[in-house]
Amino acid sequence: MTDNANTPVSVVGLGLMGTALARAFLKAGHPTTVWNRTAAKADSLVAEGARLAPSIGEALDAGGVTILCLTDYSAVHDLLGDAGLEGTNLVNLSSGSSAQARETAAWAEKRGARYTDGAIMAIPSAIGTAEAVILLSGPRPDFDLGALGTISHLGEDPGLASLYDVAGLTMMWSVLNAWLQGTAMLKTAGVDAATYAPFARQIAAGVADWLPGYAEQVDKGAFPAEVSALETDARAMAHLVEECEALGVNAELPKLLKAMADRAIAAGHGGEQYPVLIREFERAGK
Repeated sequence: MTDNANTPVSVVGLGLMGTALARAFLKAGHPTTVWNRTAAKADSLVAEGARLAPSIGEALDAGGVTILCLTDYSAVHDLLGDAGLEGTNLVNLSSGSSAQARETAAWAEKRGARYTDGAIMAIPSAIGTAEAVILLSGPRPDFDLGALGTISHLGEDPGLASLYDVAGLTMMWSVLNAWLQGTAMLKTAGVDAATYAPFARQIAAGVADWLPGYAEQVDKGAFPAEVSALETDARAMAHLVEECEALGVNAELPKLLKAMADRAIAAGHGGEQYPVLIREFERAGK
């Protein structure tokens, strides 16, 4: 791997994220070539020193590495379908599923490319800072992508980055939805979101501290009730549902949580600790 700032880079796809990626490479001193279907989107980058490739083929030829930041994997296939990929280094940061990532890796490698899949766990304004986490999976790139942020290589399976990405989205939306549920409840008593947010943040951080211990239980497949039993949690869930309904607040989310707990209890897991619900998440289609 090389971290030479003179390594040329091509960035294909200049939406908000792709533009941020190209700008980070320019700032780090990499000769940067850009390409986009709508060429005008490259104007600001060209003004900052980027070179606009007149074709996708020339963009691929110009970079020691080509970063793909497109809408999805279908867009990647459509764009590169007729392009020569022999000897190219591709890092695909487009969004999609783990199966699509693996299929695209096999497709690209069959055509002679070195292919690494990735996922961006950051907003565009964070790119180029340590707060921007870039997940990579598949072969390690031959060069350092540290100009983009904090790089984490997850393994040789090209589907891992996409899988981590959607697993992270599950965490994000679950935390946000839980906060919105609580905010809606407290608003009925005149408590605004800004007042509740610090308390909610403290709760979220405390729950996050439980994860390593809970992970040990999940990996061992043993769930001793060291803190509380699931049947105790289910009673608290019932109180949450009742409170929401009494307040006129949507109770779909707590009802879903309780339904899952009730199924686990009916299956004989009421005396075990909350992580036993992993079996409810694994049972789809069984």
